[in-house]
Amino acid sequence: MADTDTALMPPKPGFFDRNRDTLLRTLIPICVVVCLVLLWQFIITVNSIPQYILPGPLAVANSLYNDWGTLSPALWVTTQITMQALALALIGGVGIAVFLIQSKWIETAFYPITVILQVTPIVAIAPLILIYAPTTQVALLICAFLVAFFPILSNMVQGLKSVDHNLLNLFDLYGASRWQTLLYLKLPSSLPYFMTGLRIGGGLALIAAVVAEFAAGSAGAGSGLAFRLLESQYRLNIPRLFAALILLSLLGVVIFAITSFISWFFLHRWHESSLKREN
Repeated sequence: MADTDTALMPPKPGFFDRNRDTLLRTLIPICVVVCLVLLWQFIITVNSIPQYILPGPLAVANSLYNDWGTLSPALWVTTQITMQALALALIGGVGIAVFLIQSKWIETAFYPITVILQVTPIVAIAPLILIYAPTTQVALLICAFLVAFFPILSNMVQGLKSVDHNLLNLFDLYGASRWQTLLYLKLPSSLPYFMTGLRIGGGLALIAAVVAEFAAGSAGAGSGLAFRLLESQYRLNIPRLFAALILLSLLGVVIFAITSFISWFFLHRWHESSLKREN
């Protein structure tokens, strides 16, 4: 009887069957990137394009290996500025969003100021920041913060204002204080909006750090990848320029992956955006 039951039991799914979606989401982008790199090398070889116009993938990889001692410190500087700016933007965005929703008049008075800061091009105000900031690194940090700050603030304000009114009435019915309502209802309900702002702010912080360094024209040992890009351009070292671009792109991908994982970690158990559909 036991043998019969064993024979009737469906076979256990294999590793590929259990992780099919994850493997496909990983392998398909990798295959596309590999195909694009091969196409890039094919075009370079067929047309005999010189390196000072468009280097091939092999030349870029060789430059990345040989110039790693120069590029890696610059990568670390850019990473530090981006992460610090994002952390400050998170703290400032959430704090000011909580402040703004306390009163309609407070939001009316102060929210336009944040909009003005957002719509003013960072390249236009970077020279002023460079004048008044104590050091160039602080100026770069302020520029990156200003760009990453508004998306987090805007999404957080929208999230705090989008709480279900029935739940608000329920908290009022049970006599919850303003801070209890904020802590136990509004902040958890605004989490999906906050995560969206986090993903947007992470990418913008990196972009702002690079643009600010372009505007600052900083140089020397403490410079980031933006200076290495300009240096490679002036010296017509195009393979190193492409290597620095690839490092910037990889840094942006890593930041997006980390922020996406954080979003999934906090939302995958309860929010519709991260739940897997059953049909």
